[in-house]
Amino acid sequence: MATGTSGNRLRRLAIPTLVVALITGTTGVAGTALAAPSGSPGNGSGTGYFTAGSDTSVTLTDGADRRAGGNRAATPKAAVDETGPGMYVVELAEDPLTTYTGGVSGLARTRPAAGNRLDVTSTPSQAYRRHLDTQRGAVAAAAGVTVNAVYTTAFNGFSAKLTTQQVSTLRADKRVRAVTASRALGTPSAPPTASTATADNPTPATSGGAAQSAPTDRSGRPAKPGPGTGAGMVIGVLDTGIWPESASFDKKMPAPANWRGTCQTGVAFVAAHCNGKIVGARYFADSWLAGGGSVPEGEFLSPRDASGHGTHTASTAAGLPIANVTIDGRRYGPVSGVAPDAQIAVYKVLWGGMGYDADIIAGIDAAVADGVQVLNFSIGSQLGDWEANTPIGIAFLNATLSGVFVAASAGNTGIVSGAISNAAPWVTTVGAAVTNLDEATIKLGDGTKLVGGSLDALPGGDARPMVFGDQAGSPDRGAVYCEPGSLDPAKIKGKVVACALSDTFASAAEVKEKGGAAMVLFDPVGNYRVNSIYNFPVVYLPTEKQAGTLFNYLMRHPTDATASVRTGGDGSSVPGVPSVADFSSTGPDKVTYGIFKPDLVAPGSDIIAAVSPAGNFGRQYDAYSGTSMASPYVAGAAAILHATHPDWSPGRIASALRTTATDTVGTSNPLDQGSGFINLAGATDPGLVIEPTAAELTTFSETAAPDGKELNLPAISLREYDGTRPVTLTRTLTNVGEARETYRSSVSGLPGMKVSVTPASVTLAPGKSATVAITVRRGSAPWDRYVTGSITWHGRTHTARIPVAARPWGITARPYGDDGEEFGRMANGAFGLVQPGFTGPLAGRSTGYTPMQRESYSIPAGVYGGVFDPKASGVKKVDFTVPANTAGIVVEANTDDPNTNLDLYLYKGDTLIYSSDRYWTSAEQAYKFLPEAGRYTAYVFAQVPGGPVVDFDLGYAIIGRNAKYAGATLALPSTAERGQGFNFTLKPKKPLAEGDFWAYTEYRTNGTVIPGNLVYTQQSSWQ
Repeated sequence: MATGTSGNRLRRLAIPTLVVALITGTTGVAGTALAAPSGSPGNGSGTGYFTAGSDTSVTLTDGADRRAGGNRAATPKAAVDETGPGMYVVELAEDPLTTYTGGVSGLARTRPAAGNRLDVTSTPSQAYRRHLDTQRGAVAAAAGVTVNAVYTTAFNGFSAKLTTQQVSTLRADKRVRAVTASRALGTPSAPPTASTATADNPTPATSGGAAQSAPTDRSGRPAKPGPGTGAGMVIGVLDTGIWPESASFDKKMPAPANWRGTCQTGVAFVAAHCNGKIVGARYFADSWLAGGGSVPEGEFLSPRDASGHGTHTASTAAGLPIANVTIDGRRYGPVSGVAPDAQIAVYKVLWGGMGYDADIIAGIDAAVADGVQVLNFSIGSQLGDWEANTPIGIAFLNATLSGVFVAASAGNTGIVSGAISNAAPWVTTVGAAVTNLDEATIKLGDGTKLVGGSLDALPGGDARPMVFGDQAGSPDRGAVYCEPGSLDPAKIKGKVVACALSDTFASAAEVKEKGGAAMVLFDPVGNYRVNSIYNFPVVYLPTEKQAGTLFNYLMRHPTDATASVRTGGDGSSVPGVPSVADFSSTGPDKVTYGIFKPDLVAPGSDIIAAVSPAGNFGRQYDAYSGTSMASPYVAGAAAILHATHPDWSPGRIASALRTTATDTVGTSNPLDQGSGFINLAGATDPGLVIEPTAAELTTFSETAAPDGKELNLPAISLREYDGTRPVTLTRTLTNVGEARETYRSSVSGLPGMKVSVTPASVTLAPGKSATVAITVRRGSAPWDRYVTGSITWHGRTHTARIPVAARPWGITARPYGDDGEEFGRMANGAFGLVQPGFTGPLAGRSTGYTPMQRESYSIPAGVYGGVFDPKASGVKKVDFTVPANTAGIVVEANTDDPNTNLDLYLYKGDTLIYSSDRYWTSAEQAYKFLPEAGRYTAYVFAQVPGGPVVDFDLGYAIIGRNAKYAGATLALPSTAERGQGFNFTLKPKKPLAEGDFWAYTEYRTNGTVIPGNLVYTQQSSWQ
C-alpha cells in the first residue's frame, strides 16, 4: 500500500535527480575522487516515457556539486555498527575549557562569567589545558590508541581510528564519557532538483491581494535590515571554505582586540587573503583523510572554496554591500550581507560537500578558542537528526554556554520526509522562506496558462511552435530529458522545447546549442519550487499537476503545439511572500519529545550572493536556494543583536528573534514556520525574553532520552502527550526593556484545546522575571493529530509570542510528521494491534463489517508510460458522496492484466487527498480517516496500458462512524497501559458473503472516547 499523498514513484526514477546521496551515517571506501554520474538512460528500454533507471546524480540545494564538475570526495569506510573498527569521536569525562567551573585541585575555573568571553590564553586556561592534555594522553596510552584530532575548548576529547578492542577498552574507562562512531555530514541535499540555487527576478510579479514582504535587495535581505551592521563581531562559518578575492570580502579591517585566530595557508591560499574582513581561516581534514577519505579532484587542501557553498553562506551573513551584481551580463541589483561590518572567520570542514563530524568538532573547537561570537552551520543530513545529544550537538552546547550563538540549517526535506537537522534546543534551527515570486507564465496553444518560475530573460511576444524533446531527437540518447547530443537541430530551431527534469544545466545547454528559442522544464512526479540562472530562456514548472497538463497537451498536439513564454505571473506559484519554501524541513522534531523545530524561517529561496568561480561556471555571484542560505541570514542578525546588546546571552538573542517573528503568508502553522518569519528590527527591542538556564540545557544533554517540554524555551511542543489528562508547564519571562511594563496573556488558534495561563498578567520592572504556569487540556481536539496556535503576552509597547503545538496520543505513537496521513489506522481484523497513549480501563465498540462495493470498468488506453492529468486519455473518473460523521473512505483499483500498471488518485474538489502509484503492482489503495463530508473523486490512471483497452475493477467502502453493519465481536483487554501495545480481534458474528469488508472500531477510557481503526477482513469462497 502506498503511503502518504506523494505515493511511491520508483518506476519513474529514470529522472536521476530524484535519487539523492544519503550523506548521514555513511562513510565509503577509500580511494580516488568519485565523479557523480551524469545523463540518464532515456526511454530506450521500451517501457514508457518515464521508467526506472540506474543513473543517480547527487544534487545540492546550493549548487556546489554540479558546478564543481560533479566530483565528490571519496568517503571513508562505513562503520557498520557502533563497535566495529573505524574512525571514532571519544568524549572524555572532564569538562572542556568552556564549561569547567573548578574542582580539580590547583586549577582555577575557566568557564567565563555571564557576559564575558572565554580567554584561552589566560593562565587558568593554559594550566587547565595542560591538565586535559595529560589526561587525554593517559587515556589514549591505556587503550593503545594513536590520537588523530584533539579537542579541549568546546569539547574535551579526541578522534582516532579504533579497533573493536580499543572501542571496548575506552568505553570501560571511567575517564571516558562516550565513544561514538564518526559519521559523515554534508551540505543539505534537496532530492528532487538537478539545478539547485536560484536568484531573484528583477521584476517579481504579484497577484492582486497577495501579501508582500518589505522591499528586498537581490540577496533577499530587507533593504533596511535593521539597526546596526555587526561592527566588532566575528561570524565563524563552518563550511566548504571561502573565495577570498570576491568583492564581497574586499576590505582591509583590523582584527578585534580579543581575536586569537590565525590564517592557515595552503594550496592557493596565502596569509594576505586574511585581510581583516576575512579575519581568520583554517581547514580541517585530518579525520577525513585518516579515515580513508580523499580530497576530490578540483578541491583545494586549504581554506579556499572550490564549490561556492561556503562563500555563499559567508557573504550572506556578512558580505560587503555591492551596488549592482552582474551575472552572465545581466544585472540583478544590489546585494549585501545581513551584517556587512561583521568580520568572517573561515573553518573549512567539508570536502566535495562532505565531511566527518570529527573534523567539524575540530572546527567548532577552534572557532570558540579563536573568539567568534556567532557560528553558522549550514550542514546537515538528508535523513535529519538520528539521535539526541550527538558529539556535534555537545560541542555546540559548550560553545553556547561560553556565549557563542549558533545558527544552523533545518534541512531541505520538506516534501520528502520533513526530517529536521540540527534540532538541539541550544541551536537556532532555521527554515527557508520565499521572499520574491520570480514567476514566469507559459500560455499553451489551447489557452491554458501555467505559472512557473524563471530567473532569465524570457522572449515574450507571440506564441512560438513548441515541441517535446522526445519528439525532437533520439529517445535512446535521452531526448525526453534533452540530454546532451540527443536533440535534432532541424526539429527545435526557433521553438520552445519541453524537457523532463534531469540535469537541467546540461539540458539548457543542449537546447541553446541546437538553436531552440526557450526551454520549459517539467517534472512528472512533482518537485520543489527552485529555479536557477541559465543564461538562456528557461521556465521551470515544479508541480506534478503542471507536468500532467503540459505533457498531455503535447500528446494531443504532437505537430501543432504552440506556446508563449513571458516573465511574470498571477502569484499562484506561492501563497505570497514571505511564505515557507516547499523544500524547507518541517516539524516536529522526530527525535526528541518537547522540542519545537524549526525555530523560525528566513530568506532562503533565490538568494544571490558571492560564490567560488571554480565551481560556478566562472561566476563571481550566483543564486542558491536552501535552508543553507536561510541560516546565515539568522547568523548575521544574531551578530547585529550581539553588537547592539553585548550583555545578551545566546539564549536571549534566540528568544528575541523568535518571540518577535511574524506569520508567513499561506500558513501560520508553527510546524512549518516555527515562530514565523524573522523580524530583525523587532528583535532589537523584544520587551520579554524566555531563555533556558545553563543547568537545564546541561541536564538535557546528559539524559539518554530527553524530553524538552520543561525547558524554558520560547515555544511549547507536546508530541504524543496523554490527552486524557491536563499538562502543566512553566515558562519564566524576563523584562529586557527599559521600563516597567504589564503583560497580559492571550491564546489564539489551538481549536478544541483548553489553554490557561496563570497568572494571566504579569508586571515586571526592567531586569526582573516572573514564572507563569501554562495548563493545556485536550477538550474536543482530534486525537493523533496536531493542533497548533500561540500564546502572546501583550504589553503597552511590546508583544512577545510563542508557538504551541500539541498532539494527543490516542492509539498509535507517531514519530513522523503531520502530513495528513493517519499513521497506523489500517488494521486486519484477525490480528489488529493498538499502542495506546493512555493508561486506564479500556472498553471498545465496532460498527461491524460493511462490504466493499466493486464495479468493473473499461477505458481506452492513453499514452504509454505517460503522466497523470485528470483530463488525460486513459483516465477514469468516479465520484463518491461522503456523508457527515464518516469514519473512513477506502478506495481500491485492481487489474488482472500483468502488462497494465494502474495509478489511483483520491481528490476532494481540486485537493489531492491520497495518491497510490506503485510500480510493481496495480493493486492500488487510497484512504482517508475521519474525512470531511462532501464530494470525493477517484481517478484511475492507466500509466502503462497493456493493450488498446484497459479493464479494471474499482472498489470502495464508506464506513459510517455510528453505523451498524453486520455484527462483529471486538475482543480486547480490559485495561490499557501507555506505550504497551495490545492485540485485538474483530470477528464477524455470522459468516459473511464472499468479498472484502471494512469496519470501524472506537475505544473508551474513563468516559473519554478515542477513535480507533479501520479494520479489514476478507471472506473467500474456499473458507
